[in-house]
Amino acid sequence: MGGAASTPRSTGGDDVSVEEYLIATFVGEKSFPLASDVWNKLLELPLRSRWPRDRVHQACQLFAQSNGNTRHLAKLLIHLSWCLQELLQAYSSDDDDDDAHSSLYKKALNATYISSLFLKHLIENGKIEELHLSLDESEPVPHGFVMVCVCVLMADQDIQNFVMHSVLSFIGSTEVSPNSYVLHQELLNFMVVAMSTQLLSGPSPGPRDANPFLDAAMAQEKSIVCMAVRRLLLSYISRHHTPPNAKTYLYSDGDSPGILERVGSAAATFVLLPLNYLVNNTGDGSKYPLAECSLHVLLILIHYQKSILSDESMTDKSDDSSTSESVSKVHVFSSGNTFTKALANARDVEFDRSDLEGNAYSGPHVRIPFASLFDTLCMCLSDEGAVLLLYSLLQGNSYFKEYVLVRTDMDTMLMPILETLYNASRRTSSNQIYMMLIVLLILSQDSSFNSSIHKMILPSVPWYKEHLLHQTSLGSLMVIILIRTVQHNLSKLRDVYLQTTCLATLANMAPHAHHLSAYASQRLVSLFYMLSRKYNKLSDLTGDKLQSIKISLTGEDDSVSEDLAAELQIFTDFLRLVLDILNAILTYALPRNPEIVYAIMHRQEVFQPFKNHPRFYELVENIYTVLDFFNSRMDTQRSDREWSVQKVLQFIIDNCRSWRGEGMKMFTQLHFSYEQESHPEEFFIPYVWQLALSRCGFSFNPDAINLFPVPHQVEEQIEDGKGDEVEEGEEKKVKELIEQRIVFDP
Repeated sequence: MGGAASTPRSTGGDDVSVEEYLIATFVGEKSFPLASDVWNKLLELPLRSRWPRDRVHQACQLFAQSNGNTRHLAKLLIHLSWCLQELLQAYSSDDDDDDAHSSLYKKALNATYISSLFLKHLIENGKIEELHLSLDESEPVPHGFVMVCVCVLMADQDIQNFVMHSVLSFIGSTEVSPNSYVLHQELLNFMVVAMSTQLLSGPSPGPRDANPFLDAAMAQEKSIVCMAVRRLLLSYISRHHTPPNAKTYLYSDGDSPGILERVGSAAATFVLLPLNYLVNNTGDGSKYPLAECSLHVLLILIHYQKSILSDESMTDKSDDSSTSESVSKVHVFSSGNTFTKALANARDVEFDRSDLEGNAYSGPHVRIPFASLFDTLCMCLSDEGAVLLLYSLLQGNSYFKEYVLVRTDMDTMLMPILETLYNASRRTSSNQIYMMLIVLLILSQDSSFNSSIHKMILPSVPWYKEHLLHQTSLGSLMVIILIRTVQHNLSKLRDVYLQTTCLATLANMAPHAHHLSAYASQRLVSLFYMLSRKYNKLSDLTGDKLQSIKISLTGEDDSVSEDLAAELQIFTDFLRLVLDILNAILTYALPRNPEIVYAIMHRQEVFQPFKNHPRFYELVENIYTVLDFFNSRMDTQRSDREWSVQKVLQFIIDNCRSWRGEGMKMFTQLHFSYEQESHPEEFFIPYVWQLALSRCGFSFNPDAINLFPVPHQVEEQIEDGKGDEVEEGEEKKVKELIEQRIVFDP
């Protein structure tokens, strides 16, 4: 695998010698011009040889050494673009020459895969500058190149823009069929490789980060971006199975398997050159690899933000009133992400809001079947990528959010989310929990949603094991799961953001509660009791610590006292929020919720310690107004009858009719909304790449990853005694990134 031989070796007609020669030519030191016939021969090879992994690695190393001089990566990418454009022209023409189409398809496929292989090696083992994505000024332009290629080569030689234009155009313009499936899959793999430059950067995007292919994708015309986003969504929705002819690689002569060979197993997308050099074959893969890869390419694209340095003027006034002005560089983000905008403006093919409002929308936009997208997302919500796409749509696309909120089968979306939250302690990642809770919070901002979920009755909930839930409303189940999540977090995770999100959602739901179930009502009162016990314990500890500080004035004691005071304030806020939730139900929905009255009456002693508490008495006062109303009426009948649970409940139902809310203090109705930070890249970019690496079967040199800690790095830091610091630092960083996104709307 050294330098290229001058002529192919002859071994009695064996094509392996030709293949050896052409690969050696490609990775060798001699530069071949774009017009050389070497390129056509290389891309037309069936590549049947099976090379050991170390030989593939050796070829990549030789290529890395020679590419700066030969610029063969740039030339290969140009040929890849040329092949895709020719193939698009062939598909759009009336020419039915299947042999010509097949030849073009093979060349495009081989160009895509070989580009991915060597590009990946360069990215994960060198600097971005070593990609050498340009040609020498003396490079001759081959006769017959399409005009756009000539323009690119003669102008800025922006090869990454040229190739991304061709790749996105082909993906967006070509339907996925059994005959085009493999090329679609390989082009998506190529995009993941090309965009993997993000893995080399730190978690905070900076102006020195180099992402040439991502920047080129962002620079594409709006029409191309919209077509690409549409195709990625349709591929995700359609969930194409890997066609049978793709499981043993399509383009080998006769029955001989080729170097580019697909594995006929569950991991059918893993391509061999020859032994899974590009991708990781350690997992089971996906049943729908094209859908998975389409989703993660879309997520990477919509969450990308380019960081740039901008000049900022600063005025300095000295003592003698003279004024001087200086210019400093500040870190800002570029104006916008075209893929994010395309997704935000996607509309339903069945309905366009402009039809009703009479406003025509200028320019291209994405139109997809919202019904199919909704059904696909609901079917896949156990997958983190689906949850992140749902979040992105609800947060950014008002058309899709409106569509979701008018659906009458909301249980198809909520039940998978609630079941995942129920099983969260077993296998769910913290990021997935956050995303699901934020989705619920976003939905709870709509009053019609809060009303409708209480009117949908579930015959049973077989996965809920702690209690038999029979004929329970979807709203009651949501209350139960949110409270269960809070209680689990109090005992295990102690995550303030998670608690706040759950309680904010419950607060949004409270005024619209309708026939809250007995179990949900009991859990709500039990939550207050659990928080009150924690509050009382912290209050006692804080008091004791303050007394001890008077005796010992050490800095350590002072620090502990501050921590206790901060935790006490947190639980004060939690306790007030639960009291607000109870108040909202009693103030706005008492006649519709006799079970909550029963639960409060049954556990009324838990509110007694807070009746005269300076921080809570005004909220507890309304609860005692309700208790006094029902207790006084029960006292008048207590001597005349024996009380059972059913009789007490019926008594409450009967007296709810005469409830007028007299004596109740009216508080501002709580309403919390979710607001995404202006630049949340530090959370989302590492997150989407972790998903892409785990779900697309794409392996990357772990030593080169700076975007997030990889397992072996964490293990090494643990061995060095720094594991706790790393874990705490990452947890703190994530919390800082997602805190302050819940705002109270007065």
